[in-house]
Amino acid sequence: MRSHRGRQHCQGRPCTFQSEGIHGVPLRFQGLSKMAKLSPSMSDVVVLLLPRASVQLRAGWQKCGPRNTARMKVFIFLVLGLAVSSADTDELEIIDVDEVGQPKDITEINRASNLSDDILEAPNIQRSSINDDDYIWESPVPYVLENDLEINAKGVILRAFDEYRLKSCIDFRPRNEEYYYIAVRKLNGCFSYVGRIFSGQPLSIGRFCDSMAIVQHEFLHALGFFHEQSRYDRDDHVKILFENIEKGFENNFEKVNKTDSTVSGLPYDYNSVMHYGSEAFSNGNGSTIVTKDPKFQDVIGQRQQLSPIDVKELNRRYKCKSTTAFHMFCSFSNESMCGMNTCSHSDNDSGWEMVKQAQGGPETDHSTLPTASSKNGTEEGYFMHASTASGEEGETSRLETKMMEPTRECHVQCLQFYYYHSGDESDILNIWIREFDDQFDSEGTRRLMGQITGPQTSHWRIHHVSLNATKNFQVEFEARTGAGNSSGGFSIDDINLSEIECPHGSLQIDNYMESNNNKSIIYSPRQYTIDGYAYRIAIQFKGAYFSLRMQMLSGENDEKLQWPCLQRQMTLRMLDQTTNLQLHMSAERSFTTSPYDVNNLGLNLWDNPRRNGTEVVDENNQTAFAGPLSGYRTFAFDDLIQSRNYVKGDSLIITFSFQDLNPLIKESALPCPELAPVMIAHPPLDLDSGPCVRRITPVTRPPPSTTKPPRTMPPKTTHPTPTHSTTMPPKTTDDKSIFGFSPAMVASPVLTLLLALMLSMP
Repeated sequence: MRSHRGRQHCQGRPCTFQSEGIHGVPLRFQGLSKMAKLSPSMSDVVVLLLPRASVQLRAGWQKCGPRNTARMKVFIFLVLGLAVSSADTDELEIIDVDEVGQPKDITEINRASNLSDDILEAPNIQRSSINDDDYIWESPVPYVLENDLEINAKGVILRAFDEYRLKSCIDFRPRNEEYYYIAVRKLNGCFSYVGRIFSGQPLSIGRFCDSMAIVQHEFLHALGFFHEQSRYDRDDHVKILFENIEKGFENNFEKVNKTDSTVSGLPYDYNSVMHYGSEAFSNGNGSTIVTKDPKFQDVIGQRQQLSPIDVKELNRRYKCKSTTAFHMFCSFSNESMCGMNTCSHSDNDSGWEMVKQAQGGPETDHSTLPTASSKNGTEEGYFMHASTASGEEGETSRLETKMMEPTRECHVQCLQFYYYHSGDESDILNIWIREFDDQFDSEGTRRLMGQITGPQTSHWRIHHVSLNATKNFQVEFEARTGAGNSSGGFSIDDINLSEIECPHGSLQIDNYMESNNNKSIIYSPRQYTIDGYAYRIAIQFKGAYFSLRMQMLSGENDEKLQWPCLQRQMTLRMLDQTTNLQLHMSAERSFTTSPYDVNNLGLNLWDNPRRNGTEVVDENNQTAFAGPLSGYRTFAFDDLIQSRNYVKGDSLIITFSFQDLNPLIKESALPCPELAPVMIAHPPLDLDSGPCVRRITPVTRPPPSTTKPPRTMPPKTTHPTPTHSTTMPPKTTDDKSIFGFSPAMVASPVLTLLLALMLSMP
């Protein structure tokens, strides 16, 4: 437990200091007294409170009270209009819960638990080998989340499963009657067996182990993987300094024989989530692992997510040819449209075009923007642009994706893309899905799922659209010319489509370098969960790091809701802006609201802000009530922020989700996500003219299943003109794929054949 004043620490005693404050309002940082009750499962949490509501936190952060409302999901998704403000008080208190700083690593956690390793040896069984198929699981892998698990850990585990589904063919499902299964428990530390060993084999996610990287690490062990520094060829890449290893922990640095393991033909991965850090099990005399290439010394031991090579090795070992929950990625590289088609309703030939730059902006694509780790960016790339600078009001241009088939039990998909708006504020970008009943349906039925309009943008901006297709479907981007004078249009790039739930919201910080020097608190607009709770996200830059927190707000539904708002998991993620979602290594942390989170007046921190909050001014300059700011004082340090693609085009993106975990009290899975009502400011009034390219349907239909005559539909009289279609298979590349090729970007052979037949018809 400590407070901070520059580099001074309180040495276990309460201390305070004044900072420069926010908009002239001083901040007072105060250490917790001995009376404070600590939270073991929320190790890196900071709470920003008012003077009258100092905090006492105790074990848990996992209970959330009775559930009598629907699952939560944000239905207002706004990234514009960020507010920079401060609470309307004379001073604010910040209380640092213990373990402020970077999350603990596995080696620290297990060392404190007197565990010498996070790999268990099965009794009477030799150490398992990832070379032996007897130890490989069949997918889906059965699991049980035992009752002793903290609720926050359960939520993190389910999020980790989604990452495996996105990046591999491995799936997980709650155990039914399967003999082999993984029993996830809260034992003393973080550990697992290597591979499939016996029925109900334990995997421990103990205290402080409930982070994305640690959960992924332990499940990789269970899937049959050793530590990276245990590779038989490790001496070519790292040097182990045994003299610096604490006595009794030497076994952590043993090599696995070549006959007992495989590296799947992949290079040594300094960035692997399975690699120990340089100081692992040190006796205090220096590093225990030294990389032979010095530039990787500070890379080893990363604890964000699976690395791209981790994913490739997993897919090769399990012979994956596709993934469980990923459908599409397109960055328009190599001038490929990834099997998409275009068409327009216009008197001229304007429509979606593949370009390197566009009139009115942008001047470059999103894929090749410079990042903090590569200041100059890469070679020029392409993006899709639809001009609204000419033409009449209401004219449209459409870009439609290839056909995709939902495969998961939960019918929920997430469309993520980047857009740039350089047109008039009356111009509109509509996002539709078109579903097809069967192979005989060539028209399909489309539904409007999202809409972008309003002021121009100065940066590429991220956008998520939640979908709920239940049949074969395609996505359509429709640019519609507005009533005003436009000198540009809409551009899109880096499209990803998956079968997992979208984040509930995002906060994009443009001009990051300038913001990092400002040090004011930046708030997101007010967000609403699907059952009506209001909250917002706050980020404050400190130069060497940034703080990231959330805050309950008063809202329009407060009188109808059950308070306190409990057993809800807030996940905050610094997004890796690598073009392909499957290569992301985003940094995230999660905590869960608890009935034990009370202040010295006995009020729960998650109670109605109208009861225990303070008056603030929101992004609309309206008075509201706000609860304490809760989250992480040091969410990420500068060395991490400047790595990979966290800052791209001088933009930093935070995504967040506020998830209802109440069902996990008794169950091992959450119910399927619900989609909130789609908010459309300008509903289109014109009729659907069908897809840009109609599918060829069989000449005859099967006989009807009833005595009623089959229904006939009159042909549509309106067709898109002119129609421009492109189906180009891209060059296969190794760096864009988790398999060694780019399956998501290769056009379907069947669709290509059908298109060729269509083009050959007179």
